[in-house]
Amino acid sequence: MKLTKQTDYAFRILMFCAAGGDRLSRVADISRVYGASEPFLFKILHPLVEGGVVQTVRGRNGGIRLARPASEITLAEVVRLTEDNFTMAECFDLDDADCPLIENCRLTAALREALDAFLAVLEKYTVDDLARPSAAVINLLSMIEAGPPTGTKPGRA
Repeated sequence: MKLTKQTDYAFRILMFCAAGGDRLSRVADISRVYGASEPFLFKILHPLVEGGVVQTVRGRNGGIRLARPASEITLAEVVRLTEDNFTMAECFDLDDADCPLIENCRLTAALREALDAFLAVLEKYTVDDLARPSAAVINLLSMIEAGPPTGTKPGRA
């Protein structure tokens, strides 16, 4: 199972917001820290807002923040919101499958079990587990407030 870049950056956005506590996060800051374009991040925010994971605050001093405590947002929930397709093999999509063994093959059942196990593990972890304050996270946030040192690029998470 390979997660998309959108899911990877969704985790990063949520970690950034969680690490900031009650402070609103700006997409421009997230973009600078992770080296991702703002339009790309806004695209990722859409399902997170629709799913009730992130809320937006409009206005001059607006930004984004977690809609619920980080301890209540599971990684599995984020994956379900950001991944369009869990088709691991052709036989997952019965309408488009050409395999003559589809009715008698055990591969589909094994792959479904593996996907269920993958999501069950992600259900055990929350955004809070990823974003608990650490020296690296605190350093990253201080870079945002002060801006990166002249002539350097912000680090990647």
